[in-house]
Amino acid sequence: MVAAGADPDPRGDGRSPEGKVGEVRAIAFDRRELDAILRLYGRMVAAGEWRDYAIDFRREEAVFSVYRRTSEMPLYRIVKAPKLARKQGAYSVVAAGGMILKRGPDLGRVLAVLEPKRDLRVVI
Repeated sequence: MVAAGADPDPRGDGRSPEGKVGEVRAIAFDRRELDAILRLYGRMVAAGEWRDYAIDFRREEAVFSVYRRTSEMPLYRIVKAPKLARKQGAYSVVAAGGMILKRGPDLGRVLAVLEPKRDLRVVI
């Protein structure tokens, strides 16, 4: 029970004063989503394009950030925001400047924007 005028969230972490962990639910990537993201990440690391990553699980979204160098801002952020699933799609790829490169309901199609373009040439 919270006294009148007392802060119901004294720690600022979204938990009740009793500290019930089940009340705070962070959004996370499931195994299938992480598999697709890490396969792309592995290919880009092998190509020498990416070097580091970070995963954040927040109350409203899950973010997989990709870095070219560890000390920089993220080169790309792969965001899962289930709140937007019915409107614009739960997944998006955001560039370093904040521009959304691709957004949609299918993670595979959204990640395709990060795949390197293949050079096809006609040889006669």
